[in-house]
Amino acid sequence: MRTLSAKNARRIALTAMGFGRERPGADVRRDVRHLRRVVDTVDIVQLDSVNVLARAHELPFWSRIGPHDRAARDRWLWRSRELFEGWIHVASMTGVEAWPLFHHRRASTRRWERIREVEDRHPGYLDAVLEEIANHGPRSVRDLDDPGERSGPWWGMPKGRLALDYLAVRGDLTIHHRTPNFVAVYDLTERVIPSAVRDVEVLPLEETRERLLLRAVAAHGIGTAADLADHHRLVTRDVRPALARLVDRGLIEEVRVRGWGDEPVYRHPQAGAARTFPARTLLSPFDPLVWRRERALRVFDFHYRIEIYVPEPKRVYGYYVLPFLLGEDLVARVDLKADRSTGRLLVRSAFAEDGADLVHVARELAAELAALGDWLDVPEVVVEPRGDLAPALARAVG
Repeated sequence: MRTLSAKNARRIALTAMGFGRERPGADVRRDVRHLRRVVDTVDIVQLDSVNVLARAHELPFWSRIGPHDRAARDRWLWRSRELFEGWIHVASMTGVEAWPLFHHRRASTRRWERIREVEDRHPGYLDAVLEEIANHGPRSVRDLDDPGERSGPWWGMPKGRLALDYLAVRGDLTIHHRTPNFVAVYDLTERVIPSAVRDVEVLPLEETRERLLLRAVAAHGIGTAADLADHHRLVTRDVRPALARLVDRGLIEEVRVRGWGDEPVYRHPQAGAARTFPARTLLSPFDPLVWRRERALRVFDFHYRIEIYVPEPKRVYGYYVLPFLLGEDLVARVDLKADRSTGRLLVRSAFAEDGADLVHVARELAAELAALGDWLDVPEVVVEPRGDLAPALARAVG
């Protein structure tokens, strides 16, 4: 069994995630081929409604291809039928060819407690929602004849939203598209997912796990069983036998990585390390490179936690903090907010990692922020005086 250095493992991970090549040049028009390349690289694009900077699904594209037409990208994501939205790695999107691999997840959906409450209080409500969409076409919760009322700010979803979400998780409905305000619009699955995909023979559960793990290891290049299971939110103990079978068949390689402990590590046979790493980009908190925080710590020595739900006085770095990737290292983190009413990109805090060259990092980060601000239509970068990188960054921006 081969033993790899931690540095080599990090380079394999970065290369697999698309950071071993430069973004397209400024004179290159980004088109659907670039969008496909991003999805083919990361496999899963996570969704999130927080819009303090940009929607979560936007930033993985920014990080890999730079500025592009945001509206055209969203039309492709939801209207091309090359992808589908579902509970994949939490709420996310992936290639439509993977639809059959989630049959077992859809089929094993248990009746939610709150769905039972809806059915007890409103008998026949789920059937009525399905019938309405069947007869009248795609519907958001706002479009339903009887959407119900919200009973609280977080978990007090109206009955219509609960019904739509549950029917989508179960597979009766699929999200047809999202509006510019990110509102989900649902339709019958048979009208969203192509029949050529829906009619594929369902594989046994164990073979399905193998297929999902092969997609995961191709996306990440290298990882532990827990890393690879997390990609599709599988259970780690369930995937270990599947990984062993894949190793026996030569479809993945078992290795060790110095500094990663005694846990077996799995590498895609074609996963290599680029010679150079030209990356200079900010990463979404939901980017597959860092979405598993234990892996980010192991691969980059980067302790990362999202603090959105932490009360403000207890936050260490800020509300919406993005890691800054420079070359092959995560060298800083910044708390960003797009103030759309004033056209300003606010840097609420900026912190450098230990050992980082503050002047060099600040100069590179300033360039990245300027480009990001232009793309998001908030071109004025304003650095607030919080964090050890903030003074140097303010000078570089100025």
